[in-house]
Amino acid sequence: MNFPILTYIISSTLLGAVLVLFVPKKNIFLIKTIATLATAIPLLLSVILLFRFNLSGADMQFQEKLAWIPQINVWYHLGADGISIGLIFLTALLGFLACIASYSINTREKEYFFFYLLLNVGMLGTFMALDLFLFYMFWEVVLVPMYFLIGIWGGPRKEYAAIKFFLYTLAGSLFMLLGILALYFTSTPHTFNMLELTQPAHALTLGLQILIFIALFLGFAIKVPIFPFHTWLPDAHVEAPTPVSVLLAGVLLKMGAYGFFRISFPILKEAAHYFVFPLAVLGVINIIYGAFVAMAQKDFKKMVAYSSVSHMGFVILGLASMTVIGFNGALLEMFNHGIITGGMFLLVGVLYERTHTRELDKFGGLGVKMPVYAGLLTVFSLASLGLPGLSGFVSEFLSLLGAYPVFKLITVISVLGMIITAAYFLYMLQRVLLGRLNEKWADIVDMNKLEIFIIVPLLLIMIVIGVYPLIALKYQASAINALMQKMGGMLF
Repeated sequence: MNFPILTYIISSTLLGAVLVLFVPKKNIFLIKTIATLATAIPLLLSVILLFRFNLSGADMQFQEKLAWIPQINVWYHLGADGISIGLIFLTALLGFLACIASYSINTREKEYFFFYLLLNVGMLGTFMALDLFLFYMFWEVVLVPMYFLIGIWGGPRKEYAAIKFFLYTLAGSLFMLLGILALYFTSTPHTFNMLELTQPAHALTLGLQILIFIALFLGFAIKVPIFPFHTWLPDAHVEAPTPVSVLLAGVLLKMGAYGFFRISFPILKEAAHYFVFPLAVLGVINIIYGAFVAMAQKDFKKMVAYSSVSHMGFVILGLASMTVIGFNGALLEMFNHGIITGGMFLLVGVLYERTHTRELDKFGGLGVKMPVYAGLLTVFSLASLGLPGLSGFVSEFLSLLGAYPVFKLITVISVLGMIITAAYFLYMLQRVLLGRLNEKWADIVDMNKLEIFIIVPLLLIMIVIGVYPLIALKYQASAINALMQKMGGMLF
């Protein structure tokens, strides 16, 4: 394919960010129009990408490769396969919907949309880069705009949350950089090419693989986040504006898990097998600990944030299984979690816009006053707790099914996490929608057309994948099978 569609996806967003800088700050309508177009075009191109994707091909598709810094063998190298195609679409979709949700931002709009579009550039590029140097560049691009988006437009403790996010992720990035440099200097000839580094000719000794795996793990684990590196997440979520929370939960957390799929596991195969049990243990801790802490929360947004910690545990457990079923479950859970939790944060934002509080105990009886909101919140909550027929169940079930033959006890314990998740989501629905109406909200209004427009695409995807999972699984099947064969995992 001669048309450089991946470059156009990235460059259209970057061009939008640059154009916003040249618009007078008082022309808010034009700024929002440019930002909307700069996120709509990547979404349209990502849909074209899905239609042109070869489902039976396990190799990298839509590759674009140009010399960038030939002195150190760095290339501008992009591509997409079954592992990244869904995440590219997810990023473009949430980027567009969260951009529309950002219309509610009413201070320093010019700066906000510039940083917002720059954030999208970094996220999209991370899932496309096939050169480790380029991957690291996009990875770091995400850090700066997210810091400002939380630090300027966040809540009362925004400075604390922004600095904590920055320091945690910067520390992880430094360890990841060490791992990338180690891969470069131990390869012969020196290369940053991810595809070349997976070849047997570049295989390293187990001891060296373990050291590099640990370095990369610290960078990816903080982003996931894996216990005990998770503490930045609830603070960042609570203080971030709603659209930024959507991208934080829907996309940024996936970057860490994607790093395992794209770099750690295929390049450091022996080390990956060496660490499967610790990863499984960390996965079950994420699931159980995240669920229990979510249950204890009184802040609506914080509850959803801790639910993300729990749900990402299923991704880690599926990865640790080293089975085709487990890997399929982990990758699909990354996509499903982005859709479901992105929707949950949008719904939290809808309520906060009207009440200016997120304390669950201050609500009650809203189901009567806000029937549309009540219906959507109920469906998304049921998806998040893993109700069969909705997308969340499919991916979590596959992760558990893949892990059970390998880690029976750990898998059984993990199932308890689903029970706890059901408990805190149902308890939340009771406190928000049922019981006596708090007279303070007697005049509250239901969702408007714009809010419904933003949430409905996520609802439809959630239902379609829940009813017919093959529509998503067929994209990742060939790539997962090929990865498992290279790694020598279990083909079931």
